Amino acid sequence: MNYKFDGSRVFFTSDTHFNHTNIIRFCNRPFKDVSHMNETIIANWNRVVGLEDIVFHLGDFCLGGSAEWVNVLSRLNGKIYLISGNHDIKNLRQNYTKYFEQITMQMYIEVDKQKIYLNHCPFLCYGGSYDDTWQLFGHVHTRRNNTGKDASRLSMLLPTQYDVGVDNNDFTPVSFAQVKTIIGKQIEHSKKGEQ
Repeated sequence: MNYKFDGSRVFFTSDTHFNHTNIIRFCNRPFKDVSHMNETIIANWNRVVGLEDIVFHLGDFCLGGSAEWVNVLSRLNGKIYLISGNHDIKNLRQNYTKYFEQITMQMYIEVDKQKIYLNHCPFLCYGGSYDDTWQLFGHVHTRRNNTGKDASRLSMLLPTQYDVGVDNNDFTPVSFAQVKTIIGKQIEHSKKGEQ
Protein backbone atom coordinates (compact mmCIF):
# COMPACT_ATOMS: atom_id res chain seq x y z
CA MET A 1 0.00 0.00 0.00
CA ASN A 2 1.10 3.50 -0.75
CA TYR A 3 0.64 5.77 2.26
CA LYS A 4 1.08 9.28 0.87
CA PHE A 5 -0.76 12.17 2.47
CA ASP A 6 -1.35 15.89 1.94
CA GLY A 7 0.43 17.68 4.79
CA SER A 8 -2.20 20.42 5.03
CA ARG A 9 -4.68 17.81 6.30
CA VAL A 10 -2.46 15.73 8.62
CA PHE A 11 -2.28 15.79 12.43
CA PHE A 12 -0.50 13.65 15.00
CA THR A 13 -1.24 12.87 18.63
CA SER A 14 -0.72 10.17 21.22
CA ASP A 15 -1.45 9.10 24.77
CA THR A 16 -4.83 10.75 25.18
CA HIS A 17 -5.65 8.05 27.77
CA PHE A 18 -9.35 8.92 27.65
CA ASN A 19 -11.17 7.61 30.76
CA HIS A 20 -7.89 6.83 32.56
CA THR A 21 -8.35 8.45 35.97
CA ASN A 22 -4.89 7.54 37.32
CA ILE A 23 -3.03 9.14 34.38
CA ILE A 24 -3.90 12.56 35.83
CA ARG A 25 -1.84 11.78 38.93
CA PHE A 26 0.84 9.69 37.16
CA CYS A 27 1.62 12.47 34.68
CA ASN A 28 0.64 15.45 36.81
CA ARG A 29 -1.97 16.49 34.24
CA PRO A 30 -3.75 19.79 35.01
CA PHE A 31 -7.27 18.36 35.27
CA LYS A 32 -9.57 18.10 38.29
CA ASP A 33 -11.01 14.73 37.17
CA VAL A 34 -11.26 12.35 34.21
CA SER A 35 -14.38 14.06 32.81
CA HIS A 36 -12.55 17.43 32.76
CA MET A 37 -9.58 15.76 31.01
CA ASN A 38 -11.75 13.98 28.41
CA GLU A 39 -13.78 17.09 27.59
CA THR A 40 -10.69 19.32 27.31
CA ILE A 41 -8.85 16.93 24.99
CA ILE A 42 -11.97 16.39 22.82
CA ALA A 43 -12.54 20.17 22.56
CA ASN A 44 -8.87 20.82 21.73
CA TRP A 45 -8.92 18.04 19.11
CA ASN A 46 -12.07 19.34 17.38
CA ARG A 47 -10.79 22.93 17.50
CA VAL A 48 -7.82 22.06 15.23
CA VAL A 49 -8.95 18.93 13.34
CA GLY A 50 -11.61 19.23 10.62
CA LEU A 51 -14.05 16.51 9.58
CA GLU A 52 -11.98 15.54 6.53
CA ASP A 53 -8.56 15.84 8.18
CA ILE A 54 -6.38 12.83 8.95
CA VAL A 55 -5.20 12.08 12.47
CA PHE A 56 -2.48 9.59 13.28
CA HIS A 57 -2.99 8.59 16.92
CA LEU A 58 0.18 6.90 18.12
CA GLY A 59 -1.37 4.80 20.85
CA ASP A 60 -2.86 4.64 24.33
CA PHE A 61 -6.12 6.05 23.08
CA CYS A 62 -8.68 5.08 25.71
CA LEU A 63 -9.41 2.86 28.69
CA GLY A 64 -12.71 1.17 29.43
CA GLY A 65 -15.23 -0.87 27.51
CA SER A 66 -17.33 -0.31 24.42
CA ALA A 67 -19.46 2.49 25.90
CA GLU A 68 -16.39 4.57 26.81
CA TRP A 69 -14.60 4.06 23.50
CA VAL A 70 -17.66 4.68 21.33
CA ASN A 71 -18.64 7.77 23.36
CA VAL A 72 -15.24 9.36 22.66
CA LEU A 73 -14.78 8.13 19.07
CA SER A 74 -18.22 9.30 17.95
CA ARG A 75 -17.37 12.86 19.07
CA LEU A 76 -13.94 13.28 17.41
CA ASN A 77 -13.38 14.99 14.05
CA GLY A 78 -11.22 13.51 11.34
CA LYS A 79 -10.26 10.17 9.90
CA ILE A 80 -8.24 8.39 12.57
CA TYR A 81 -5.42 5.91 12.05
CA LEU A 82 -4.55 4.14 15.31
CA ILE A 83 -1.03 2.90 15.90
CA SER A 84 -1.66 0.64 18.90
CA GLY A 85 -0.07 1.41 22.24
CA ASN A 86 0.45 -0.89 25.19
CA HIS A 87 -2.92 0.09 26.74
CA ASP A 88 -4.84 -0.30 23.47
CA ILE A 89 -3.85 -3.91 22.91
CA LYS A 90 -5.83 -5.10 25.94
CA ASN A 91 -8.74 -2.66 25.43
CA LEU A 92 -9.42 -2.87 21.68
CA ARG A 93 -12.56 -4.70 20.62
CA GLN A 94 -13.72 -5.71 17.15
CA ASN A 95 -16.63 -3.25 17.12
CA TYR A 96 -14.27 -0.25 17.37
CA THR A 97 -12.55 -1.00 14.08
CA LYS A 98 -15.25 0.79 12.05
CA TYR A 99 -14.30 4.06 13.80
CA PHE A 100 -10.70 3.90 12.55
CA GLU A 101 -9.30 4.07 9.03
CA GLN A 102 -6.75 1.47 10.12
CA ILE A 103 -5.40 -0.10 13.31
CA THR A 104 -1.80 -1.26 13.16
CA MET A 105 1.31 -1.65 15.31
CA GLN A 106 3.37 0.82 13.27
CA MET A 107 3.23 2.72 9.99
CA TYR A 108 5.64 4.09 7.45
CA ILE A 109 4.08 7.04 5.66
CA GLU A 110 4.99 9.92 3.38
CA VAL A 111 3.58 13.38 3.98
CA ASP A 112 4.46 16.01 1.36
CA LYS A 113 7.45 13.81 0.37
CA GLN A 114 8.66 13.60 4.01
CA LYS A 115 9.20 9.98 5.09
CA ILE A 116 7.90 9.27 8.60
CA TYR A 117 7.90 6.20 10.84
CA LEU A 118 5.02 6.13 13.30
CA ASN A 119 5.31 3.96 16.38
CA HIS A 120 3.99 4.10 19.94
CA CYS A 121 7.49 4.02 21.46
CA PRO A 122 10.62 5.91 20.40
CA PHE A 123 13.09 3.88 18.33
CA LEU A 124 16.79 3.91 19.11
CA CYS A 125 17.43 2.96 15.48
CA TYR A 126 14.99 3.17 12.60
CA GLY A 127 15.22 2.20 8.99
CA GLY A 128 18.96 2.79 8.83
CA SER A 129 18.16 6.37 7.87
CA TYR A 130 18.38 9.34 10.17
CA ASP A 131 18.58 12.38 7.93
CA ASP A 132 15.62 11.96 5.61
CA THR A 133 13.19 10.01 7.83
CA TRP A 134 11.43 11.29 10.92
CA GLN A 135 10.24 9.06 13.72
CA LEU A 136 7.20 10.20 15.66
CA PHE A 137 6.18 8.48 18.88
CA GLY A 138 4.32 8.75 22.17
CA HIS A 139 4.44 6.55 25.28
CA VAL A 140 7.03 8.55 27.25
CA HIS A 141 4.71 11.41 28.33
CA THR A 142 7.39 14.05 27.79
CA ARG A 143 6.75 17.44 29.34
CA ARG A 144 8.41 20.53 27.88
CA ASN A 145 10.25 21.37 31.10
CA ASN A 146 10.39 17.97 32.78
CA THR A 147 10.83 14.76 30.85
CA GLY A 148 10.21 12.68 33.97
CA LYS A 149 11.32 9.08 34.39
CA ASP A 150 12.60 8.69 30.84
CA ALA A 151 14.76 11.85 30.82
CA SER A 152 18.09 10.02 30.65
CA ARG A 153 16.96 7.71 27.85
CA LEU A 154 15.35 10.52 25.86
CA SER A 155 18.67 12.35 25.74
CA MET A 156 19.72 9.67 23.20
CA LEU A 157 17.02 10.62 20.71
CA LEU A 158 17.95 11.92 17.29
CA PRO A 159 16.86 15.42 16.21
CA THR A 160 14.54 13.80 13.66
CA GLN A 161 12.46 12.19 16.44
CA TYR A 162 9.58 13.87 18.27
CA ASP A 163 7.06 13.00 20.98
CA VAL A 164 3.60 13.88 19.63
CA GLY A 165 1.91 12.86 22.90
CA VAL A 166 -0.66 15.20 24.42
CA ASP A 167 1.45 15.86 27.53
CA ASN A 168 4.14 17.38 25.28
CA ASN A 169 1.75 19.36 23.06
CA ASP A 170 -0.77 21.25 25.20
CA PHE A 171 -3.23 18.32 25.10
CA THR A 172 -3.87 19.05 21.41
CA PRO A 173 -3.05 17.23 18.15
CA VAL A 174 -0.09 18.79 16.30
CA SER A 175 -0.21 19.51 12.59
CA PHE A 176 2.34 18.28 10.08
CA ALA A 177 3.49 21.92 9.67
CA GLN A 178 4.06 22.26 13.43
CA VAL A 179 6.07 19.02 13.56
CA LYS A 180 8.11 20.12 10.52
CA THR A 181 9.02 23.37 12.30
CA ILE A 182 9.88 21.60 15.58
CA ILE A 183 12.07 18.96 13.90
CA GLY A 184 13.74 21.66 11.78
CA LYS A 185 14.69 23.54 14.95
CA GLN A 186 15.93 20.33 16.60
CA ILE A 187 18.15 19.58 13.58
CA GLU A 188 19.49 23.16 13.57
CA HIS A 189 20.18 23.01 17.31
CA SER A 190 22.00 19.67 17.00
CA LYS A 191 24.21 21.02 14.19
CA LYS A 192 25.22 23.96 16.38
CA GLY A 193 26.10 21.50 19.14
CA GLU A 194 28.40 19.57 16.78
CA GLN A 195 30.48 22.66 15.89
